[in-house]
Amino acid sequence: MRNLKSKTIGGGAVAAILVGALAVGGATSASAGVTSCSAPGGKQEAGAVIGGLLGGVIGNKVGGRHATGETVAGAALGAAAGSAIGCEAQKNRAQNAGTYTRGGYRLSNAISPASYNRIGDTFVAESGVNLRAAPTTNSGRVGRLQAGERFQALAEVRGSDWILVGQNGVGVGYVRGDFVRPAAGHRYASR
Repeated sequence: MRNLKSKTIGGGAVAAILVGALAVGGATSASAGVTSCSAPGGKQEAGAVIGGLLGGVIGNKVGGRHATGETVAGAALGAAAGSAIGCEAQKNRAQNAGTYTRGGYRLSNAISPASYNRIGDTFVAESGVNLRAAPTTNSGRVGRLQAGERFQALAEVRGSDWILVGQNGVGVGYVRGDFVRPAAGHRYASR
């Protein structure tokens, strides 16, 4: 009886390794689902392998005498969960790449920090206007807003009419306040 149990655990471990290898092998195929994260990096594949191995071991322990099916199912579920966690880690890393934090704001490396008063509203560009790397017309151009384009107004630069333009919560440039307005139609109050 003891010999049979060690063969089952060994067979379950082999099944878990096989599922892990399939997850790694599928890393080159976008149709694999487990490895088709929209952000670059290898965290999703690593998560799928680790999840597959852990899920396989847990499935094997739960399965008892006929653990092969449970091992494979556990490995598949573990790979899927690990893949999802890894993909989120990749997305977070990609989102934070090229940014720094200053004064409670995440800013793109392409722009200079300033002293801010929080706005946190949706604004709209009244005309086509350049985004600047610093709150001055002499600074480099880092982007452009089109007429009618809505954007996140994260903050105003203290003592000026410049607005910190945000994208997904990251400051990506500055625009003069006289070229934009709050989307609600009323002018924001200076702080």
